[in-house]
Amino acid sequence: MTGGIDFAAFRSEPAARALVGRINTLTERAGGTHETPIALMEVCGTHTVAISRFGLRAMLPPGLRLLSGPGCPVCVTPLIEIDRSIAAARIPDVIIATFGDMMRVPGSSGSLEGARANGADVRIVYSPMDALEFARKNPEKLVVFLGVGFETTSPIIAATVVAAAREGLSNFTVLPFFKTVPAALDMLAAVPGRPLDGFICPGHVSVIIGSDAYLPVAHDRNIPCVVTGFEPLDILAGVVMLLEQIVSIREGTGIAAVAVQYSRAVTPEGNPTARRLLDNVFTVYDAEWRGIGIVPGTGQTLSAKYEAYNATKRLAIDVPEPAGERGCICGEIMLGRHLPPDCPHFGTTCTPRSPVGPCMVSTEGSCAAFYKYERTAE
Repeated sequence: MTGGIDFAAFRSEPAARALVGRINTLTERAGGTHETPIALMEVCGTHTVAISRFGLRAMLPPGLRLLSGPGCPVCVTPLIEIDRSIAAARIPDVIIATFGDMMRVPGSSGSLEGARANGADVRIVYSPMDALEFARKNPEKLVVFLGVGFETTSPIIAATVVAAAREGLSNFTVLPFFKTVPAALDMLAAVPGRPLDGFICPGHVSVIIGSDAYLPVAHDRNIPCVVTGFEPLDILAGVVMLLEQIVSIREGTGIAAVAVQYSRAVTPEGNPTARRLLDNVFTVYDAEWRGIGIVPGTGQTLSAKYEAYNATKRLAIDVPEPAGERGCICGEIMLGRHLPPDCPHFGTTCTPRSPVGPCMVSTEGSCAAFYKYERTAE
């Protein structure tokens, strides 16, 4: 395997050995086999990287399969929204401010990185507050912040919009591409052809929205959910907690529920202040997820109160409907129907240096993580 990581010390830890032993026992008890494995899906880019980096798949029994869902916000940003971002960058007197992982995402013709090379004013920021400072220092320019992210990042962007309104900075705007997680889990639970037995729920998002946000998935879909931390032992412990629920369901002694392994950071109600901020600044709509389609109730755009800061209302951004994805199966991978090596482009025409699709661009994308840590050396 590539990546230069020595897993021997971790795998020899007594805690890791005990958890893996428990996983083996529970998987067998739940009836998981190589032909009909128990399928657990994580929906968090940080989990995606940790699972690959620490070789967790290789430690688990053949009757258990870990799948990476659409937990990378860059990966699920639709092609047409990438095209709109590039088109906005080409408008005179516009400054595009973006997190770095958006720079190389391929649009229909080029990328933000390419637009900057051709003279567009595209700037990488580490906080949306940096974009607010651009607006202060460049009153003659329109600053457009690319609002990509889940509930982890959207509160700080909402706070930036409120700060801009308070200061009267009318030249600060946001292109709102925000997505939300709980309704997406419900969609994933209903995907035909890939039955899911449990969700490893995202820790960072859950700090904001709280673990109770997943109760409808557990109760209505009868799919256990566990909010898990990001250390390898956290993830293994979360898998144990999911398997214990699955065993109790299959043996008729329990029902699907939401459990919290990451109790040091996550509460049932989440962060009330951040949630109120989101409710004030954003409104929900039916959003498109790249490679997946429209997912009801999963998009966030600026509410009527803050509509003046919506870049789509301020700029005439007219782009044609994208032609297609050039054979990229990123959407199928995020739905759990395939693993990255199943794609004919993986590791050949699609690499981190020359990505075909978004799952290989973002460092949190499943293809990029698999390429770096789990790809078999040739």
